[in-house]
This record gives sequence, C-alpha cells and structure tokens, in this order.
Amino acid sequence: MKLKLHWQILIALLAGIVFAFLARIFGFEEFVVDKVSIFGTIFIRALRMIIVPLIVSSIISGVTGIGSAENFGRLSLKTFSYYIATSLFAILTGLILVNIIQPGVGAQLGFEQIPEGLHSNVEKLGTTLLGIIPTNPLKAMVNGDILPTIFFSLLFGFFITKAPDPYRKQLTDFFQGVFEVMMRLTHFIILFAPIGVFALIAKIVAQTGTDVFAPLASYMVTVILALTIHAVITLPTLLYFVGNISPLAHFKAMSAALLTAFSTSSSSATLPLTMDSAENNAGASNKISSFVLPLGATINMDGTALYECVAAMFIAQVYGIHLSFEQQFIVVITALLASIGAAGIPMAGLVMITIILRAVGLPLEGLGLILAVDRILDMMRTSVNVWSDSCGTVLIAKSEGETGLKVLRKKSS
Repeated sequence: MKLKLHWQILIALLAGIVFAFLARIFGFEEFVVDKVSIFGTIFIRALRMIIVPLIVSSIISGVTGIGSAENFGRLSLKTFSYYIATSLFAILTGLILVNIIQPGVGAQLGFEQIPEGLHSNVEKLGTTLLGIIPTNPLKAMVNGDILPTIFFSLLFGFFITKAPDPYRKQLTDFFQGVFEVMMRLTHFIILFAPIGVFALIAKIVAQTGTDVFAPLASYMVTVILALTIHAVITLPTLLYFVGNISPLAHFKAMSAALLTAFSTSSSSATLPLTMDSAENNAGASNKISSFVLPLGATINMDGTALYECVAAMFIAQVYGIHLSFEQQFIVVITALLASIGAAGIPMAGLVMITIILRAVGLPLEGLGLILAVDRILDMMRTSVNVWSDSCGTVLIAKSEGETGLKVLRKKSS
C-alpha cells in the first residue's frame, strides 16, 4: 500500500531534522548545507518554474468559467471581503497578545548587523497599488511580478467572455488546455516534494540548531501562540459555523500543502500543491480555486500580517518606546497593507516590516533583534497563510452553492 503524499512529506520532514542533528553531532553539517540542500533548491526552482504559467492559465480559465460579469463581481467581492476580514482578525490577535505578554519589556538582547537590501523595499507600500497595473504584461510575467500578472489575467479572462464567437470559444478552449497541461506538470513535480522537503529542512536545522532560539523564547512564544489561536480557533470557527465545514476534515485534505508551506516558507511555491489539494482532496471546483488561491497566495497573508505587528511591537518594547493607541492603530493598518504588498517568498515579511517601523518611527536596526529566529517563524506563518487561503476557498465554494465539497460536516442522525 502506497503512503499518501502528506505522510511521505511528514516522514521526510522528521527525517531531515534527525539527519541535520546527526550532521551537527558528527561534524558534517557543511556537507548538508552545501550538497544535500541542492535537492531542495531544485525542488523550489521546479515549483517556481510553473508558477506564472499556472497562475495565468488558471485565472483565465477560471474567469471564463465563471461566466457573467455579475458572477465575476460577486466572487471578487466575497474573496476580498474574506481576505481583509481574516487578516484583520490575525493582526488584532497578535496585537492583543503582544500587549499582554510584553516579550520585549526588560529584554537584554545583542544587535546583529542589518543585511543589505532590507532598506531597498521600504517604498514598496506606496507603489503597490500603482504597480498592480503593468505597463508591459509580458515583462511582468517574465520578472515573476505576481500582482500585475494576476491583474492582467483577470482582465484578459473577463474580456474573453465578451468576445464574439468563434473567438471566445477558441480562446476559452486554448487556456483551458494550457491549464490542464500545467496541472499534469504540477502533479509530476509534486511527486518529488518529500525529497525537496527533506533537503530544505535538513539545511535549516544544520545551520541554526536550537541554541539560537533561547534568547528570544518569549518573543517566539508570543508569535507562535498568536498564530496558533488564528489557525486553530479563528479560522476553524469560520469553517464550522459559517460554512458548515469540518475543520478537521479540511485540515486532513490540505495537510500535504501545509507541510510543504512549512518547509519551503513560500506560499507562492506551495500554490500548485495548494490548488491540487483544494480541488482533489477538499472538493472545491476549479472555477473557485483557480480564482481564489492565486489571488490569496499574493495578497492574503494572515500569518505575515500577524507576525509584522508582533515584531514591530516587540522592537518598540525592547527599546523602551511606548506606542500610543493611535500609533498601534497605524501598526495594524500598515501591517494589513504591507502584508498585501509582501511577495509569497521566504522572508518577504522581514523585508516588509521596515515599512511598519518607519510608519511609527521605530529604529530600523531593531530588525537585528529578530533575524536569528525569523526563519522558523517564517515557516510557521507561511503555513498559516496557506491554511487561510484554503479555508477561504472552501467557504466561498460553499457560499456559491457547490455540492461536490468533501469536507462538509456530516449531519447527525
């Protein structure tokens, strides 16, 4: 009997941790970091290879499948309402906990040098909305700029539905065919997920070990507790009471994608597996998943928004800077906007937090306090990002009257 993919990934994850600890004990961690990690890099590159063509074909085929402008508008409104609401829930959860626990008060932590390049993205918030409209759609696709690619794909798909026959049918069939090919290519690449996860997690543990986490334990506990509350209480409550969906069944359906998100720290790289799990395991239609998930992988960053809020408050506490209610409100709003602008790549949230620090006048060198533990928190918040995207997908599918969902609660007799 062949093991299901999520079990293969979980075993690979645990094996990678054990292998990395053995490497540190017996002194061959450089071999793990330099050589074994190559397999993880190959896996990530393969996933990134298919992201743009998968997004373009899935969104265009999804929009043409939606049909009328009324359906398109309704689906867009539901999707954006869900994303904004859950992101705000996440940020407020983090804000409340960081004010209660106050992990930075009295902390005596050393500073680390700020890596070059963190400051280069500070202006991104101001240009995010303008940058959604590409001056050259093909250049945006080549550069992997996801927001303008999604914007153009949405418009292109919508106006295919306005084209006269036979062109409408020809274009619809063409992009549906491209999407089918991309999904088969995706399935092939996903077969190698356990190998990639093993290599990625082994590299991380071999590099950091566990000693690095001790000085920042309170900060980590605050972030992890807030992420856990959002992932285990807030989102499942929405599933259970709003969508009549079993949170446990949905978690099982998405487990392979969540484990991949944890090991890759990239919601964009995990997107192919997220779409596959949402459709084949959870039972959402391609029409919904191909619209909601690519958009979510770019703009719905619940975990990232929560983390940015807690990190900014933590840095303020370490410096002994009291943030007023108005300043904390600015942190909340800026975290929401910065999470929308953050790319679905590893450590994007760390880059985007510079926006929040400047918005409330906190020193940018405070980032040096959290660099040591950012990687493990990045893995966790990415899993929450993907979990939220998947919850939104099945909730919207349920609201659209889809009957093929496999994760609905069973009615008691």
